[in-house]
Amino acid sequence: MAEAIVLFDGVCNLCNGAVQWLIKRDKKQVLRYASLQSEYGVEFLREAKLPAETDSIVLVCGNEVLTESDAVLKIAKLLGFPYNMAVAGKCLPRSWRNVIYRWVARNRYKWFGKRAECMLPTAETRRLFL
Repeated sequence: MAEAIVLFDGVCNLCNGAVQWLIKRDKKQVLRYASLQSEYGVEFLREAKLPAETDSIVLVCGNEVLTESDAVLKIAKLLGFPYNMAVAGKCLPRSWRNVIYRWVARNRYKWFGKRAECMLPTAETRRLFL
């Protein structure tokens, strides 16, 4: 399977925790990671013509660029069973899913805090980061 790239908010504690959670569960290691604030992330946003202030999760999978709840559901699908069962969430209209996603996103710093700088990968996980 081709690699998929997860772009995430590198200063968000929730986002960093989610990346650590994904690394542990991605047994086939199909996901690669880069923070939105990294050189790679900034350049990708520019080339994809996404707003520079994008702070949503972004998933790049082949020629597909997904954000918000679509990105989350596709990541769950890529992880395989049992996480791929989350695709049942596609039964809900995207607008409803994204209302929930944006509510969490708006409150993530208040609920989970913020880092002064992006996390540094460990020696074991360094190869998964761009």
